[in-house]
Amino acid sequence: MFAKSTFVPARGLSAGHVITIYAWARGRTYPGLPSPEMRLIWVDAESQVRADCYWQDDRKASPTLLCLHGLEGSSEKHYMRGLAHKALRRSWNVVLLNQRNCGGTEHLTPGLYHSGLTADPIAVIRALATAEGLSRFSVAGYSLGGNIAIKLAGELPDHSNLPVVSVAAVCPTIDLALCSEALQWRQNLLYQLNFLKGLKARMRRKAAAFPGRYDLAPLGRIHTIREFDDAYTAPAHGFGTAAQYYELASALRVVNRISIPALIIAAENDPFVPVSQYRVDAIRANAHVHVSLQRHGGHCGFVGRPTADSDGYWAEQTAVDFLSQTHSHEDMKA
Repeated sequence: MFAKSTFVPARGLSAGHVITIYAWARGRTYPGLPSPEMRLIWVDAESQVRADCYWQDDRKASPTLLCLHGLEGSSEKHYMRGLAHKALRRSWNVVLLNQRNCGGTEHLTPGLYHSGLTADPIAVIRALATAEGLSRFSVAGYSLGGNIAIKLAGELPDHSNLPVVSVAAVCPTIDLALCSEALQWRQNLLYQLNFLKGLKARMRRKAAAFPGRYDLAPLGRIHTIREFDDAYTAPAHGFGTAAQYYELASALRVVNRISIPALIIAAENDPFVPVSQYRVDAIRANAHVHVSLQRHGGHCGFVGRPTADSDGYWAEQTAVDFLSQTHSHEDMKA
């Protein structure tokens, strides 16, 4: 069903660090992309999340793409808007989800998010299906959001009648322990420092929004993502330790249960998401999981040369093409 293509980087962007940083720092425009409708959606008794929604004129008849961002991202990340821009042109509704606390939403929940928190997107899908009469969803995620997308696909047998047809993930962190370790490599120091800067700032905002709930004393002693997860993420969600959190929240644990079309896009020169995690037997043995492993692309980069009908962001286009094919297949079965 899925015709694989090969990514060709734009001139000067073949190195992994270069294309990763270029994609992160480069400004983008999205011609014709309208302003989204902002929705606040309850995901549990005390927490809301913000979703930026783009609708087709006949939203009930259109498939809906739910997009999940990476660590310390938001709905305003360039790849989130890029997915919206491309999917809208293919007649999709698009929902860009800010994971809890992200996109300036710390005040909407007393809790934190984590790398395997599938409960929130599941709650959003159910809420929108009920409120809008939507019957067909796909999920696309980048990095941490990619782990959530793949994990959600593996958990579908546990959630009756959840209308998810397919998923796509770009550079997903499906082995969280492996990715945390890779961030500690010397060549990845700047990435780790950048993530930690955002995480520590968020904890200070959380403590201000919910006085007495979080102890900020450990922040000064935290120098790695793993230390942050040991001090905050794991205890906040009942995992106990970072090691236990990584084990239980990794999509790799449930990838063998995936029974819908799933696409993983990754690059061999990704600086801190090792591709060895995509070569395990559980993935190779599952015919529903397609792996598009590219020589170049970096971490969530994949910036190619623009053409008359493409802005050059290959991973976004490939994900939307794949998901659109899965819905066409569902239409033919119907």
